[in-house]
Amino acid sequence: MPVTSIVTLTLKPESLADAERVVRESLELTRGFQGNLGVDVLVDQADPTRWLLIERWESEEADSAYRAYRAENGTRSALGPLLAGAPQVVKYDVSPA
Repeated sequence: MPVTSIVTLTLKPESLADAERVVRESLELTRGFQGNLGVDVLVDQADPTRWLLIERWESEEADSAYRAYRAENGTRSALGPLLAGAPQVVKYDVSPA
């Protein structure tokens, strides 16, 4: 069953100039990872330091494999210095409604 993960990033205000490039480069891997159905990036109009990454996955297994890969290979490091706090991840099942 497809799953959607919403990742909330809170960026340091002084990092906004670099954030778009770093996130775009990071998402090349995400979008190319087996089982990824797409990723959208939303920027809060009222607070440009708050970004949502809407990731769509073929299955919970694909999403979990991706998160394990990122954790094992340390590929989060380029984004880390730009963040004001740890990313928050919430997973949603796609409803047939």
